[in-house]
Amino acid sequence: MDWHGKKVALIGLGRSNAAVARYLLAGGVRVTACDRKNAAELGHYYNELAARGAEFQLGPNYLEKLERFDILVVSPGVKPSLPELQRAKAYGVKLTNEIGIFLNRCRAPVIGITGTSGKTTTATMIAEILSAAGYRLFLGGNMGKPLIDQVNKITPESWVVLELSSFQLDLLERSPQIALITNISPDHLDFHASMVEYIAAKKHIFKYQNGHNWTVLNADNPITRKMAGEVPGRLSLFSVKKMVERGACLESERIMSCRAGLLMEIAKVSEIKLIGRHNIENVLAAVAVADIVGCSAGAMHDVVTSFTGVAHRLELVREAGGIAYYNDSVATTPVEAAAGMRAFGRPVILIAGGVDKNLPWDEFVKAVADTAKAVVLIGKAKESIAAALAEGGVSHIPVKFAGSLEEAVETAKNMAQAGDIVLLSPACASFDMFANFEERGQRFREIIYKLTEEAPLSGIKYDS
Repeated sequence: MDWHGKKVALIGLGRSNAAVARYLLAGGVRVTACDRKNAAELGHYYNELAARGAEFQLGPNYLEKLERFDILVVSPGVKPSLPELQRAKAYGVKLTNEIGIFLNRCRAPVIGITGTSGKTTTATMIAEILSAAGYRLFLGGNMGKPLIDQVNKITPESWVVLELSSFQLDLLERSPQIALITNISPDHLDFHASMVEYIAAKKHIFKYQNGHNWTVLNADNPITRKMAGEVPGRLSLFSVKKMVERGACLESERIMSCRAGLLMEIAKVSEIKLIGRHNIENVLAAVAVADIVGCSAGAMHDVVTSFTGVAHRLELVREAGGIAYYNDSVATTPVEAAAGMRAFGRPVILIAGGVDKNLPWDEFVKAVADTAKAVVLIGKAKESIAAALAEGGVSHIPVKFAGSLEEAVETAKNMAQAGDIVLLSPACASFDMFANFEERGQRFREIIYKLTEEAPLSGIKYDS
């Protein structure tokens, strides 16, 4: 994309578009930052970009007259379907985003990872394997700092690993050289108009590949399995249920790399420190990608057997009074929370709730019925979750309401006995009480760190 002489507007000024602004302004591009917030609310973003020469269109009318620009760089949190953006597009204005600009400018091969869950864990594992194998590595996208700031430092000999959300994929017109989709289940239907639209956004990760590129898909997920016939390049699969021709699979509780039906053991499942069967899928996905890159079996083994996870993802915060407290704040959908509950293989006292994403509760209700010893609900969705549990026939498990996360932890603690697990796995967005899932998880950590080692005040008896 040629930016010379173009008038560029940044729609939404957060971390991602601030990085784009710095990059474009340094290249002499005329940039206007458009945001609903005023200068005072934007704070350091406004001060920094004003000093660099940016222009601004702020306040309630920030989306006016966008057709006067040549290119709109849309922040990940802004819906491209907004009437003002679509009207500008009809006038011939090009819509893109930070990831789109990065992919067009990056000289190194890129591994893109997307999916409803498992993205961050798998992306981090892949990055660590490549690093252990001796590759120069850049990790970014939906995690860490935007890489557009560093694009000129990334050489063709490097590798880039990007975690990509559906928001970031929505406007792409170029795909990574290696694309991985961990799984797909309903999510972000408050942003996307339908499940069909959500899946279409995810497909952008491989849509623009050529015949030499690779796509790695979950053979056990019904949605990703159907995508295999649409892949323009070469296909790799991973599965915990069956053998695959190329990719990674589980054979007699061993993680295996597969090439032309030939198997090579990478690690035994008993060596994996990550909790839960869903994390075995993440390990297999990482192995499938690392094998395409050409990483050694030794590098794969060393990383997957030592990797202990990422913050807010089934993270053991501490044990206090004989009770283990786990932080799974990243579980913002019912399906993700269900996977978290099933990860332990024994009953949990669940803390859930927040803002309902209007997703199906079936899997969550089944998981509660199968694995929960008690449930403590918080946030705006607590009544609707309780109703879903009741409608699902879950009447044998105590369900309590709490007005805050602190109260929820205290309630769970008082319901627990030594040897129990208290799990924060909300199944909801965090925006009614916290800025994001990270802030929610960090607050949970702080509460748990303050707990004394005293025994719980009371306990629920259940049949083992």
